[in-house]
Amino acid sequence: MRSTEHAGKVALITGGGTGIGRAAARDFAAGGAKVVVCGRRPEPLEEVRAELAAAGADCLALPADIRDEEQVAQVVERTVEAYGRIDVLVNNAGGQFTAPAEEITPKGWRAVHRLAVDAAWDVTRQVALRAMLPQRSGVVFFIAFSPRRGIPGMVHATAARAAVENLAAGLCLEWSRYGIRTVCVAPGTIATDGLDVAYSDAERAQWEQAVPLGRLGRPEDVSGVISFLASPGGAYVSGTTVVVDGGADAWGTGHPVPAPLPEVPR
Repeated sequence: MRSTEHAGKVALITGGGTGIGRAAARDFAAGGAKVVVCGRRPEPLEEVRAELAAAGADCLALPADIRDEEQVAQVVERTVEAYGRIDVLVNNAGGQFTAPAEEITPKGWRAVHRLAVDAAWDVTRQVALRAMLPQRSGVVFFIAFSPRRGIPGMVHATAARAAVENLAAGLCLEWSRYGIRTVCVAPGTIATDGLDVAYSDAERAQWEQAVPLGRLGRPEDVSGVISFLASPGGAYVSGTTVVVDGGADAWGTGHPVPAPLPEVPR
């Protein structure tokens, strides 16, 4: 991307202190955008802000829990106060855990959906009302999962990400008249710091075997696509899901199905 590709734009990135969010902040800053990163932990946000500032970029770090409507409103307000507009929203914040479906409690289900769906919608709604609808322009990104057909041990999370896929499609039908594009990006398994902490070497090796390109993704593989789609080159893309997974969605899980359990005597 050219160093002026995003000149004059303001990009707000949730979960901007780590992983894909941090990579997206770097890409937008490298393209000349002013960047706002928000998330619950101040330390990684400040690291991103300092890194971008050292490279000559304008970055604002706003610690916030986006599950709280008032904190979302403060983030949006401070962004508009600082920069006057919001051109790009990357709904990157999320969190999940692995568990057999029958062991996912209502509390666990709600925790995942509250962040991946409810909070993403609240941020989107407030950004639209405060900035994108009045300025008649903008692009909103949602983050889904690949494979898109379901992931064992992740039914709560995949259901949530399917919801935001549909949200991107539905908003396209309503907000295109305002010049707003809505796009869902579906990464495969991405080798972030969180992946290293939460999962074993054996699990990561198994996932890698299901990728036709032969490796796990990097945060930059996803952020580069987001940056392109936010540029004039992606101006005709809206209401769809773009899969960034090294071919994993085409392959499926790539592993044998579990053997059926013995029948229970009647």
